[in-house]
Amino acid sequence: MVVLKGIPSVLTPELLYALAKMGHGDELVLADANFPVSSVCKSGPMEIRADGLHIPELLEAILKLLPLDTYVSHPAAVMDLVESDRQRGLQVTVWLRYSELLKKIGSDRDLEKVERFAFYERAKKAFAVVATGETALYGNLIIKKGVIPPEELS
Repeated sequence: MVVLKGIPSVLTPELLYALAKMGHGDELVLADANFPVSSVCKSGPMEIRADGLHIPELLEAILKLLPLDTYVSHPAAVMDLVESDRQRGLQVTVWLRYSELLKKIGSDRDLEKVERFAFYERAKKAFAVVATGETALYGNLIIKKGVIPPEELS
């Protein structure tokens, strides 16, 4: 836990460091409890632990510090349902919460849905992967860092 003014306490020092080091276009994966974080991170991304935290609370805290990319059509992506889950009508209600949080900061773009294995491959190219305690199936989320205009820097 970080105890600093203006910094949400759910952001660990390791996550703050990663957010600070990320550049425009870098991606951050917020991984649910079933995601193969350690395996994916063997390919290069930084592995960050946020065990016990749910992605919506972590996303809300991250979005207070990290601008989303406005130069792409989808600055946020989720893992799409596999065909058997789609056929049985599985609903992923946590996606609605992600969309609400993104809209709250001014992003009106839809979540991109990425096929499962393509999501894993994309995660291998991310700057960092955050292992969370999110238990929602298909709770994984990728966000792309944007830029901060000069007039907002101080």
